[in-house]
Amino acid sequence: IRLCEFIYRNLDMITEIDPTMDTHTAMQIFHPIFWVDNEGEHPVGAQTIISLDDILGGVWKVNPAVTASITAGDYTDLQKHAIHYVNQLTDGGKYPLMVWPYHAMLGGIGHALVASVEEALFFHNLVRNSQTGFEIKGSNPLTENYSVLRPEVQDGPDGRPIAKKNAGFIKKLMQYDVIIIAGQAKSHCVAWTIDDLLAEIRGQDQSLARKVYLLEDCTSPVVVPGVIDFSDQADEAFQRFADAGIHVVKSTDPVGDWPGIGN
Repeated sequence: IRLCEFIYRNLDMITEIDPTMDTHTAMQIFHPIFWVDNEGEHPVGAQTIISLDDILGGVWKVNPAVTASITAGDYTDLQKHAIHYVNQLTDGGKYPLMVWPYHAMLGGIGHALVASVEEALFFHNLVRNSQTGFEIKGSNPLTENYSVLRPEVQDGPDGRPIAKKNAGFIKKLMQYDVIIIAGQAKSHCVAWTIDDLLAEIRGQDQSLARKVYLLEDCTSPVVVPGVIDFSDQADEAFQRFADAGIHVVKSTDPVGDWPGIGN
């Protein structure tokens, strides 16, 4: 609701809106069908974390049945990729591999934007004559893709690329005078996108961080009651972003009162 209200209230100021959309299929490295235990059972229930020790110890292994759909028949290579992948996540300071419930499934209702948000974007499109810039992410079966700017892992165990960063969208973002970020989840997709944006900013001019604004009241962390809570990680990330010069603001505050806008 707050995000929709912010869009309608600031139609005259918002030049373009670029929704980033998780777009998944069943057979991906972070979905249950990709993994089996010694009994041939998939991870069940809430989020399951798979570590390197889990794979090497045989607690979890790649499901042989997905091989043909992903690697055209080489199961050994797929298992090697799994080992390489969790190593890369650790070396890159990323979250460990987590098996998520099926979500944002291409062709399903879960892939769609919340109706009220889609309506607000469509209205903005028409009244501002500004095409909504949908950014699709997350369809690569071999890597997670929390950030819209790049996947979690870009190379396979042989060093060959399996994915690449979204150079076109990065270039587009850097051209704007102001970048306003909101959405889900504060601890994952939002946080890693901002991390990657900061890396690009530091490669050009650190002072550009001051043109980025985070709508803190239009985002929230991943929380599964009684299972896992990423609130602390989300808050730590936002504090890190603020320390880097990014503005953390509220959607209910007049944009003209935001630091760097009205003064």
